[in-house]
Amino acid sequence: MKMISQHLKKLGMGSLLLASAWLFPAAAHADRLAEIQARGTLVCATLANNEPLGYPDPQTRQVVGFDVDMCAAVARKLGVQMQQKSVTVEARLPALIHGEADLVSAALGYTRERAHQIDFTASHYQNPIKLIVQSDSGLNLVSDLADKRISANRSSTPEQAARRVLPKATVLGFVDTPQAFLALAQGKVDALAISMPSGVRFVNESTGRFRFVEGALAWEPTALGVKKGERRLLAAINQGLMEMEKEGEIDALWSRWFGPKTKFNIPRDKKLTPIASLR
Repeated sequence: MKMISQHLKKLGMGSLLLASAWLFPAAAHADRLAEIQARGTLVCATLANNEPLGYPDPQTRQVVGFDVDMCAAVARKLGVQMQQKSVTVEARLPALIHGEADLVSAALGYTRERAHQIDFTASHYQNPIKLIVQSDSGLNLVSDLADKRISANRSSTPEQAARRVLPKATVLGFVDTPQAFLALAQGKVDALAISMPSGVRFVNESTGRFRFVEGALAWEPTALGVKKGERRLLAAINQGLMEMEKEGEIDALWSRWFGPKTKFNIPRDKKLTPIASLR
């Protein structure tokens, strides 16, 4: 080491930094899994206004929901505590990219475009992306919306699906689901593009004012997201998800939030699926 130190002094400060990265490659790229285990918490980003995925409990005001419970279960598999962080749809990817969260569990649909920015775990559920219309609108099929105005969460997969499937429609992006739905309720748009689990409550609670049109814009594989290149963390979470699937824990959480005893009553037809098979 004495000879190495003398040699580095001759190289100068700029070369010193390069040489240090070469000599100590582990320091050049921090291991997120090791950081999580060292601090004892998994910072998990979820939505905070989308029932039953993530929304404030009326009694405690704590954010609860299926996505939050998934985060807590994954944290237990990693041997740490879960720290919930509320994000909007638009802020999901930046939260990972900028290191503000370790994991995103926020209705995160897989797309090839997003896979260039973050890494996805296996898909733990898949849902149809639907269109909600006013019941007396006379709009019955997806094709009936070909040249209409459609609202959606900005930067969401429903927005992308509406633009792709209905290229002649006018698609308006809103900051969150309640605002996108309000545009429909006020007659500013003809339909709302939304994942079915999120849309069911609007239909069920509308006393017949709103309904789904027949058919779906697309089927959306939903997964958890981690920062690009964190292979050990991704592998550990995928291992945890496989154990949860085998033990029936994902089904139990789904039943709690979406099952027949809830107002949603949506079956979990598609089980844990490797993301590679969906590309």
